[in-house]
Amino acid sequence: MRSRNYSLAVEVKLMGSLNRDDLKKMCGDNFPEWISFPIYEQVKWLNKQLSKLWPFVAEAAEAIIKESVEPLLEDYRPPGITSLKFSKLSLGTVAPKIEGIRVQSLKNDQITMDIDLRWGGDPNIVLSVQAAMVASIPIQLKDLQVFTVIRIIFQLAEDIPCISAVVVALLSEPKPRIDYTLKAIGGSLTALPGISDMIDDTVNSIVTDMLEWPHRIVVPIGGIPVDTSDLELKPQGKLTVTIVRANGLKNHEMIGKSDPYVVLYIRPLFKLKTKTIDNNLNPVWDQTFELIAEDKETQSLILEVYDKDIGQDQRMGVTKLSLNELEAETPKEIELRLLPKLDMLKVKDKKDRGTITVKVLYHEFNKEEQLAALEAEKKILEERKRLKAEGVIGSTMDALDGAASIVGSGVGMVGTGIGAGAGIVGSGLGAVGSGLSKAGKFMGRTFTGQSSSSHARKRSGSSTPVNSLQQNGGA
Repeated sequence: MRSRNYSLAVEVKLMGSLNRDDLKKMCGDNFPEWISFPIYEQVKWLNKQLSKLWPFVAEAAEAIIKESVEPLLEDYRPPGITSLKFSKLSLGTVAPKIEGIRVQSLKNDQITMDIDLRWGGDPNIVLSVQAAMVASIPIQLKDLQVFTVIRIIFQLAEDIPCISAVVVALLSEPKPRIDYTLKAIGGSLTALPGISDMIDDTVNSIVTDMLEWPHRIVVPIGGIPVDTSDLELKPQGKLTVTIVRANGLKNHEMIGKSDPYVVLYIRPLFKLKTKTIDNNLNPVWDQTFELIAEDKETQSLILEVYDKDIGQDQRMGVTKLSLNELEAETPKEIELRLLPKLDMLKVKDKKDRGTITVKVLYHEFNKEEQLAALEAEKKILEERKRLKAEGVIGSTMDALDGAASIVGSGVGMVGTGIGAGAGIVGSGLGAVGSGLSKAGKFMGRTFTGQSSSSHARKRSGSSTPVNSLQQNGGA
């Protein structure tokens, strides 16, 4: 009897070591589909404990979110909004649910853990939204639901607490989903036209540019200064993009034709913009730009076509090109179909939006080019912060338009020590187009006070860049 039990145990152990492909070979067409091989380990015990701890976790998280996210709302808010802040922030009483955890093998003194998170809670989140010439309106985020996979990387150390740093990011696949509805408290959303799209774009930009892998947050642990440079995101390559033309654009004007231009980016924080072609649904731009890529395997080039308008510009179509489809050092011309939105599930009007043709070339950085691009990127962000502090731009996203458009393209010309742009263009940041010299001259004239009006202000005792820009109409 004992021998039989031992034999049965051996057989069970052997069966347990088989994977799905092994079983399919054995069973053939009779393989039962109900057999599953879960990638994620179920952690019911953890959800039970999380429910008990949630009131304390939520209170701590609310303070952290308000302190860290509110500055991001200010940085990423679109030009149409002058102020975007939290007026209320409560994460509610319903704890998130962890569907499963996958712990990967030890690698380079690191432990990588992927957490499948679902949250359909009852938070009370109210945003104070203000636009030009409109009083502040409280906007409530209702029916908030979050579906995502969180990647956590623990950097191990020999000293207690044995972890020197933690890396947190959202996996790009499956795509993070943050669903909500917006409701104006004591008013109507119609008072701020396009407010829903603006807030959606802001939320998506923050998630994509700050949290979605390969972007990540690096947190040192233990209070001991550690070098986290190896954990931080670094430039991987340069994408040279020529916006050639568009065909068959959908007209957005009652009289005449649309005036299209293209906004292109890999990271929303570093958007570039073409010139505007007036009254044309088949425009030819033939402009070349250079963009930085941090992770060719997961990132995409986003192309948005807009109709220039007196009020708010209307988006005519959007498309994307996965960088993973490109072969290094191999030029490629591609025609891409424009869509109403990248997420077509919520789109009712699926009519044709036309096409856009681009030429692309991907170049992989060597170590020296990588360090140069990283340094140039830091200088761009520092210059934007300086312009924002001086009131030249309202947010980092404003750098796309107006006098500060040169900053958005990565060429800091005004006494920043970056040079006249050639060094940055060579390192992969900056646009190569006809609009650069004009914007550069404008900014140089404004900040150095070479115009006659600025000389007059200097004599009267006022020479701030903010005033000179506003009185020249540049801002």
